[in-house]
Amino acid sequence: MSKIVEAAGGILYRRRRLPDDVARWRADEGSSLVMTTTGKHHTSGTNATAEGLRHTSTVSGTTQSTTSGAVTGNAATTSATATHTTTSATTTPASTNTDTTRTTPLFDDIEVCLVHRPKYDDWSWPKGKVDPNESHMHAAVREIGEETGQAVALGPYLGDIEYPQSEEGSKQRHTKNYAPNVNTKHIRFWMATAISPVDKLKRSAALGPVHRADVGEIDDVIWLTPDKARKKLTHSTDKEILALFIDRLQEGAAHAVPIIIVRHGKAEARKSWKGTDANRPITPRGAAAAFALTQELACFNPVRLSTSPWIRCMETLETFSWQTGRDMVKLDPLTEDAFAADPQGAWDCFLSEIEYALAHRIPTAICMHRPVIGGIFNHLRGLCVSEALAKRLLAKSPYMPTGSALAMFVIETPRGPRIIDIQKVIPLVY
Repeated sequence: MSKIVEAAGGILYRRRRLPDDVARWRADEGSSLVMTTTGKHHTSGTNATAEGLRHTSTVSGTTQSTTSGAVTGNAATTSATATHTTTSATTTPASTNTDTTRTTPLFDDIEVCLVHRPKYDDWSWPKGKVDPNESHMHAAVREIGEETGQAVALGPYLGDIEYPQSEEGSKQRHTKNYAPNVNTKHIRFWMATAISPVDKLKRSAALGPVHRADVGEIDDVIWLTPDKARKKLTHSTDKEILALFIDRLQEGAAHAVPIIIVRHGKAEARKSWKGTDANRPITPRGAAAAFALTQELACFNPVRLSTSPWIRCMETLETFSWQTGRDMVKLDPLTEDAFAADPQGAWDCFLSEIEYALAHRIPTAICMHRPVIGGIFNHLRGLCVSEALAKRLLAKSPYMPTGSALAMFVIETPRGPRIIDIQKVIPLVY
């Protein structure tokens, strides 16, 4: 019988420092797409494929392959991309370019991190096997940290690949049509960004230890623009993940902020509880889930902890609050009674949390009750960028299991907040 080895990793990225002349040009033009010294703008494709990171550029008369189309904006800049007129739907043919014309590849102000494995002599994304009693999310954060030396938080999900273990070091891996009885490796990938030393210190107790990989496992780490990374990557499967990363950037993922909805842990039954509903606590089983959830929440590094002031919600976030030294913010409109009396008030409160998180770039976790979550979901579906994404916000009670979470990645648009990714966050209680 075949065996599947589960693994996880990601694309760690950062903004790179641009040459002063390019930075000044972009500040003047309000764009960070493709530019030439003649001042013309060219736009590039919205749907990158495994080979679609190719862009036409001519530097000192050297021509590179390209895929052209239209792009709505560059997610790698801190300011909104200004609307500008496209002077050409395609790039200028090499024969008409001069040595004075330069172009900048799409997302060249982004750098991604590649690692070198001496065992296979390959360049790939940081990744590794999932340990026993560990989630894929936690494994991704841990492995990226071990192999790059950077403490990271996860962003939007990218995708997964699977190939025979016998092809671990092969440049061309078979992801389809391989024998059904072979041992395979299944890897899930996320976007990831580095967190500050202060956040790393605060998060350490919740996440657990991360030890740097030894030189026999990883002996070099480099940062490259996506265009150069595609050429450097050894494996075809890693290039496929890079294409998904570019797709995410074009959605605006580099600007996305995580908003994590937490449903409180299993609470004492209403019938058996003698106190008020506001004081009804979580059960030992609920406490175990709340404790295990802290390790999963740490993968997204929520800095703001908001909650209904009722006991069962506060108890669910209490361990994470204690481990990270971050205070809980009580939101009265998110109690069950307040929601029943004023559903719109609850939504207004939740929306203000989203807007605050986007304005201040603060990852936020919000703990609520089942009825409140159902009402909030009704509004959130309209913010999803696709119908398929909206369907992840279930319309039927109980909406979410107790003691679990949903990590939504939200971007700001001219039409207001939009959700580009939703991930289930399920604690492992063992």
